[in-house]
Amino acid sequence: MTTSSDTSARDAEPSGATAAGHTAQAPGGAQPAEPGALPAESDTHPADTHPARARGDGDGHSHSHGDRDHGHDHDGRTEGAGTEGEERMEGAGREGGEGGESRAGGIRSTGSSRGTGRTGSGATLALRDACLGHPGHPVIEHADIDIPAGDILTVVGPSGCGKSTLLRTLAGLLPPLLGEAAQDGRPITGPDADRALVFQEDALLPWRTLRGNVELPLAIRRVPRPERRAWAEAWLDRVGLSGHGRHLPHRVSGGQRQRVQLARALAGQPRAVLMDEPFGALDAQTRAGMQQLLVDVWQGTGATVVFVTHDVDEALFLGDRVALVRAGRIHSVRAVPHPRERSAHGAPATVALRREIFESLRP
Repeated sequence: MTTSSDTSARDAEPSGATAAGHTAQAPGGAQPAEPGALPAESDTHPADTHPARARGDGDGHSHSHGDRDHGHDHDGRTEGAGTEGEERMEGAGREGGEGGESRAGGIRSTGSSRGTGRTGSGATLALRDACLGHPGHPVIEHADIDIPAGDILTVVGPSGCGKSTLLRTLAGLLPPLLGEAAQDGRPITGPDADRALVFQEDALLPWRTLRGNVELPLAIRRVPRPERRAWAEAWLDRVGLSGHGRHLPHRVSGGQRQRVQLARALAGQPRAVLMDEPFGALDAQTRAGMQQLLVDVWQGTGATVVFVTHDVDEALFLGDRVALVRAGRIHSVRAVPHPRERSAHGAPATVALRREIFESLRP
């Protein structure tokens, strides 16, 4: 999967670039027909992937040396030659069709012919007396939990208690050893485009522009290029990165890269987003901003979110409910009294629940 050749003629944005939740339209308002194959695309010069040239200074700017050659398309030329790897990745997405499975850049989904026209409705997720872990090494036993459609469930617990294992089981990456993981009452038997998994590490593909990274799940689904380009631009605008689409990941800050990962996770309109400590490496101010951004862009999508974190305050701000995991069990699930209300941090009910969580997680 690759991004598009940025010639001036082919880089013109479709006139119908839309807000999330509606199908992007081709120029002139006509819905583009899906092609039988996606052309190979390119977003960057191979030199940009060289470690010595791909370092930024952490604040959204790379070193001034060579500024003209990196991350921008100054004169309408392509930003670089395509790579064989991108062509192979995109080819795999085509060949997989409905069942073709692809994992790249921190999002795993299956190939699908569905476009972006689907208005979202969240998935109901559940574990039924499930034993989670690897064969011979169970991590969580007798897991029973229901996650209603459209809710945000936060998951807290000490390191090594199985939070990430729970997330990967719901994603379909790790089958339960016993019991059942289900979506909408049907067993989860593997990864699916309905569920996007966002990892903690920065998993953007370095040779793709920011827009190209956001296009990734749409390319896997064989969404026509004009439509996915418009959709990606709309999502970049929604996360506050309008005009940054042609930058390469190394040219923007860590917080901006996290914004791109969030846009990429939601661009394909998954019905569930599974997030494994996505803001854990950010400073406190940037982290608070990303929490609010998640809330802002999640509203209206209808998606169900499962959000793993070590930060109890983060769990109490984001979640409708918070699940406490310890000693190989889902210890309890508590309703959050004032979800997504910053002003309720010191409210008596919030303080009481915070104290209860800390006490329950003590060794």
